[in-house]
Amino acid sequence: MRYFIEIAYNGKNYFGWQRQPEQITVQQILEETISTLLRAEIKITGAGRTDTGVHAKQLFAHFDFDEIENFDEFIFRMNSFLPKDISVKNIFEVKDNKHARFDAVEREYEYVISLGKDPFSQDFTFQIHNVPNVALMNQAAEMLLAHRDFQCFSRSKTDVKTYNCTIVKAFWEAKDNRLIFTIAADRFLRNMVRAIVGTLLDVGYGKTTLEDFKAILKSKSREEAGASAPAHGLYLTKVIYPDNIKA
Repeated sequence: MRYFIEIAYNGKNYFGWQRQPEQITVQQILEETISTLLRAEIKITGAGRTDTGVHAKQLFAHFDFDEIENFDEFIFRMNSFLPKDISVKNIFEVKDNKHARFDAVEREYEYVISLGKDPFSQDFTFQIHNVPNVALMNQAAEMLLAHRDFQCFSRSKTDVKTYNCTIVKAFWEAKDNRLIFTIAADRFLRNMVRAIVGTLLDVGYGKTTLEDFKAILKSKSREEAGASAPAHGLYLTKVIYPDNIKA
């Protein structure tokens, strides 16, 4: 049987989602915990990879096992074994051919900026002191919706077959002395959201014009885009699947 688990985590203490040699990752901790509880070697596959220090409010992963009889008890035991910065929120059975990564139709991220110094959010927001021009940043963000090839925002050494993504949502809003950037797409490239945020901030500070931003999109060159925003302000907030995945 195949199961999807819904998880959330604070990424501060982890080198991202995916297993890495000699580094602690969220995937490693989950696999070890589930394997201990089920007394079997369990491999899990996530909906995507978050980079070092990035957080997730919602991420799904799948694994195969004969039968889990009581989901509520399994969730309770998982959360008892897991460290405080990782939680399991849900588990459900899906059809045997469903895949946490390949069957996801949309992913959504938020990037959170604090305007001014806040000692209580220093690990969870990017703190800035000069307020950028949000209206200009939203004009630039709107250009993303009409574009497809995002090589200019991709990490240079990556093994993807295509740089094409369909962005369906990209906007900034001000809330309670914070700026929040929301972006949703069918897929994302490695480091893509942080590179977009950094480049949009350049627009907001007048370092990059709207015409420059349009040229960056066409350039397909990471060197033309701005620096990546820090990881700790980024959250994977939503992963959407078709309604027919459940068993």
